[in-house]
Amino acid sequence: MAASVALIVLLGLISYRLFSWMRLPGFLGVLLLGMVIGPNGTDWIDESILLVSGDLRKIALIIILLRAGLGLHRQTLKKVGMPALRLGFIPVVVEGFVVLLAAVWLLDISRVEAGMLGFIIAAVSPAVIVPKMLHFIHTGKGADKGIPTMILAGASIDDVVAITIFSAFAGLYAGSSISMTGQILSIPIAIVTGAMLGIAVALLLLFVFQKMNVRHTKKILLIIAASILLTTLEDYLKNIVPVAALLGVMAIGFVIYEKKPQLGITLSGKFAKIWVFAEILLFFLVGAEVNFLLAAEAGAVGLAIIGIGLLGRSLGVLLSLLGTNLTLKEKGFCIMAYSPKATVQAAIGSVPLAMGAPAGDIILTIAVLSIVITAPLGSIAMNIMGNTFLKGKSLD
Repeated sequence: MAASVALIVLLGLISYRLFSWMRLPGFLGVLLLGMVIGPNGTDWIDESILLVSGDLRKIALIIILLRAGLGLHRQTLKKVGMPALRLGFIPVVVEGFVVLLAAVWLLDISRVEAGMLGFIIAAVSPAVIVPKMLHFIHTGKGADKGIPTMILAGASIDDVVAITIFSAFAGLYAGSSISMTGQILSIPIAIVTGAMLGIAVALLLLFVFQKMNVRHTKKILLIIAASILLTTLEDYLKNIVPVAALLGVMAIGFVIYEKKPQLGITLSGKFAKIWVFAEILLFFLVGAEVNFLLAAEAGAVGLAIIGIGLLGRSLGVLLSLLGTNLTLKEKGFCIMAYSPKATVQAAIGSVPLAMGAPAGDIILTIAVLSIVITAPLGSIAMNIMGNTFLKGKSLD
């Protein structure tokens, strides 16, 4: 296992550097590396790493969400509050149900199976979006209108909505007496409980930091450990109260920065250094989940369903941005920023197949294809459009 980690880091750094040199997003090189030397490629990696892939990806995702929380500022959030909230709900719901209808029509599968597919595909990838938005926040691109912050906040809610509605369709397929209406109503509860738990954890950590002379390195470890426990708590509470744990993780970073801005800046810098390793690990493992053969099997029908879904998402983004002062080009950037798929599709794409759904194989195939198509193209589009269409840093 140690040799495999060394190989991932060494080749990952080379791939990242090579793609950056070609003016492509560095993580794409790492993603492709995972596809090539992972279990669906040349299989050079010890299977023991793949057995804990889910946990490792969760830790990496926690690190980037903590960075995202530390990059959110209350004044900017107030400015983009309602559009961000709409972005968290409207695009994912529109895309999910558009894919449902398209899948029933093109694949001739049941509505429940099509619903599972729809809300697997509909979730955006925070692993792709968050680093890009943090980069634009750091460089001041779009800061005058709070565009990167709006997308960050919206994307964190988007995944909660997608996974919750997917769970409702999965429950319907399994024959449980689950209520679709009840599941949908649980979304705001999950958001509130996740945020409240995140705030409580952040205040507790700040109390510990104040009472004890803890070095910044140990503070980082305590924050990561507390965040992991928070996400674990979500599993224990799922039958009692829904919790959007990843949103809570972002809230931890947000509260720390709000209460102790200087500490927040220092910790953000340290998390940025940790992210160098975590990013390689995350995207390699996501790539290792991708099966080229499955992606190829999806063919034109799979591409059509993904394309139709993205058109629905684009419409949802435009509806969410009604009444804002964004230009047409800035709205185009928001559409592209809301297109990449990766982590959620890799995590739950195989669930219908494991449940024994007749369409489980095609659902997994299209989920894989959505990663292969949207992660690289969405990231490249974000780079180009962000640097071209977003204005520089606001003077205030």
